[in-house]
Amino acid sequence: MIDRDGKLSVTRQCELLGLNRSGVYYTPRPVSPEDLRLMRRIDELHLQHPFYGSRRIAQQLTREGLEVGRLHITTLMRRMGIEALYRKPRTSIPARENSIRPYLLGGLSIERPNQVWSSDITYVPMAQGFLYLVGIIDVFSRKVLSFKLSNTLTTDFCIDALQEALNRYGKPEIFNTDQGSQFTSEDWTDVLDSAGVRISMDGKGRWVDNVFIERLWRSVKYEEIYLHGYRDGREARQRLSAYFDFYNRRRLHQSHDYRTPDEVYFGVRDSQLAEAA
Repeated sequence: MIDRDGKLSVTRQCELLGLNRSGVYYTPRPVSPEDLRLMRRIDELHLQHPFYGSRRIAQQLTREGLEVGRLHITTLMRRMGIEALYRKPRTSIPARENSIRPYLLGGLSIERPNQVWSSDITYVPMAQGFLYLVGIIDVFSRKVLSFKLSNTLTTDFCIDALQEALNRYGKPEIFNTDQGSQFTSEDWTDVLDSAGVRISMDGKGRWVDNVFIERLWRSVKYEEIYLHGYRDGREARQRLSAYFDFYNRRRLHQSHDYRTPDEVYFGVRDSQLAEAA
């Protein structure tokens, strides 16, 4: 994917591929083809049954003829950055130095663009290997404001996506995320604090508030990612760019009275968007 001896610098290649530099310099342990196939299937099961934990996923895989233990499934799920979605005690506590912010969406009516933004990270299988995808959406319109890909679960590719969204669309009143380490890090919260954005974080039992971006992941995986075995990061970025352009500008949403996210976000119909383009 990255040609370290090529004419272009590693930094420039990362910019063209939409990858963060730290992920390129990091050398992860190789994942076996068998584990890659398992991870792809785990991702499919998680999307179909997000309430399945490692025990149920292991049992389902056993029913499918795959001899795999629960501990190995737990390890792979951790590597993929996924866990079962259900009301449960806080079992994933960020580091003490990270900043936990209060939950601000309780009883709030979200009724305009740039009132609330949300972000999340998902796993992207490829023909060989995998990537992580971070997306930022406007909750009211469902518009995808920015996305970035990385081969590691570091914070910097999330910040790159955040800064791009802020530069292109201004700032939201509230930014809501879960309490993942990327979103509780000072690097992330400092950007939002500096921009004057109120930070909201889902607390115990509040996973449902990320449901809109979870629906986005379901759409992008069934309508794009699962249909193509991306060869590398370049192809993944190109195809995802095209998909999100389609999603924002042309994909009709029933909940929006069959308007597109761009039409809702900008408050105009498709004909007016075409005239403004």
